[in-house]
Amino acid sequence: MRDNHNLSHTLGMEFVEISEGKVVMTMPVDERTRQPFGYLHGGASVALAETAASVGTARLINPDTQICFGLEINANHIKAKREGIVTATAKAVHRGRTTMVWQIEICDEQGELICLSRCTVAVMPKKP
Repeated sequence: MRDNHNLSHTLGMEFVEISEGKVVMTMPVDERTRQPFGYLHGGASVALAETAASVGTARLINPDTQICFGLEINANHIKAKREGIVTATAKAVHRGRTTMVWQIEICDEQGELICLSRCTVAVMPKKP
């Protein structure tokens, strides 16, 4: 978001939609995101899920006084993928004062579920 020297840029993630309570992102399945056996790396899916949840939370807080950080994430890797593009759709399921919880579905080009994730994001006061 802030520059091109971050994990989302390195892994080829792109933002499709950022709206209140929803973030849609894509990520290629290529040499940057595959594990040694040639399939989409579960860690890359988790990075995509947490990025979507964190950006979604950042959209819902006051950036002048608050900051957010991933607090907990889990992921169920449902289906393997070797190439192409995956799309993450993150939706806020809880919008609290100090935490937000997001459900993230990562699907392939046919809409088949690749990974189902839930991420809790902490909302904290920004330090001067």
